[in-house]
Amino acid sequence: MPTMTYALYYGNRGFFPASLIAGAREELPRALKAQGHEFIQMDAGATRAGAVETPEEGRKYAAFLAQNRGKYDGVILCLPNFGDETGAVAALRDAGVPILVQAYPDEMDKMGPATRRDSFCGKLSVMDVFHQNGVPFTALAPHTVHPQNARFKDNLAYFDRLCRVVRAGRRMTVGALGARTTPFRTVRIDELALEKHGITVETMDMADVMDRMRAVKPQAPGFAEKRKALDGVAAWDGVPEKARDNLTRLFVVLQGIADEMSLAAISIRCWTEIQKEMGISPCVVNGIMADQGLPVACEVDTGSAVMMRLLGAAASAPTTIMDWNNNYGEDDDKCILFHCGNAPSSLMAAPGRITDHAILSNSIGTGKGFGCNQGRLKAGPFTFGGLMSEEGKLKAYLGEGTMTADPIPADFFGVAGVAKIPGLQDVLLHLGQEGHRHHVALTPGEVMESAREAMEKYLGYEVTTPQHSTPQHATPQRARA
Repeated sequence: MPTMTYALYYGNRGFFPASLIAGAREELPRALKAQGHEFIQMDAGATRAGAVETPEEGRKYAAFLAQNRGKYDGVILCLPNFGDETGAVAALRDAGVPILVQAYPDEMDKMGPATRRDSFCGKLSVMDVFHQNGVPFTALAPHTVHPQNARFKDNLAYFDRLCRVVRAGRRMTVGALGARTTPFRTVRIDELALEKHGITVETMDMADVMDRMRAVKPQAPGFAEKRKALDGVAAWDGVPEKARDNLTRLFVVLQGIADEMSLAAISIRCWTEIQKEMGISPCVVNGIMADQGLPVACEVDTGSAVMMRLLGAAASAPTTIMDWNNNYGEDDDKCILFHCGNAPSSLMAAPGRITDHAILSNSIGTGKGFGCNQGRLKAGPFTFGGLMSEEGKLKAYLGEGTMTADPIPADFFGVAGVAKIPGLQDVLLHLGQEGHRHHVALTPGEVMESAREAMEKYLGYEVTTPQHSTPQHATPQRARA
């Protein structure tokens, strides 16, 4: 997990006891170090009390942030006592990163003038004036919490996930390899809308990808290493040697393109030219790249590639893309999520088996689509989401569910899992009514709330959580005579 660095801000109100600042300057860094985070803070001698208590001192802090731009992922605004809200605005209105507002609790045996904090009230004042000035911030329960308290540890974990999503989304380059498959209008997305949100799409024709593959020799740098990595994720019995070589070539080429373009995610045209020309399906390569930190979305679904990247940042875990694919009997809250075999092995219940593409073979013939990693998804909680564009805006949905161990018929092709999602019927109605695609990105763990706040408040997306919305499927009322 990459180390996060936080800029620490301490607030003070001049007529409150400044002696409380020294304790905070020691306690908050200690709490961050215990969770593996780095920090920067302005020198204690830069202001009267080692904290910001005036707009002038706030401007000093703003200059400190400007000097360290790019070295911190978020700001923790610490209120050891009431804190001056105008100084906070002067200091942080241009911070450019998420801000967590934390306030110390008062202790019932320390309510005299020399030790009383009133941070409870001061936090409300800071949030009020931030709101008035349009400064986005994050506030969490409990309203006051000591940095050494276990509940602050939870808050810090939430803020860490949020900051990872913002860092991933602020500047991202996504590779779109190949044209959208003509029938799949569902994956269309507005590149200009993405660009306005800091996401650049770099394109390449699949003909170029396949030319690069043909040029890769077994002696090429990285070939043997990538062949070994592929061999280790699944059983390859019955897969032709030529298909194994071409899958290795694809792995080498995709990694090379990612390095060349500095890509954070990829969407790729995965049928049917690559089957006809190279005799492979890229699924297993997509999965292993996702396990190595580079999410790859199928069917040139660039919006899902972006969502995969953001969810992976929130969870610090691999991601995958699935189809909303099948009902599961008559259980309204369960469905089968499926794709042809692109899941990272870390998200699978057991090592898979590399197969031909049983669905495409109906039209292109057998033996031309090896590379599907057939298996089942691992049981456990997960977060899911999707991203689309509409009228220049980016619109996302998020939710949480549990992958169950419920059985799926053995002859069910591809990677699949039975997902239990409370309110699933409302989710599906929402997707259809809002125009979201048939794909869904998912990552292990329950990280919806931090991802939602990051996308909505700091990245500027419109975000819905349809599980928690008003039900869309009210029973129709009989018309009155």
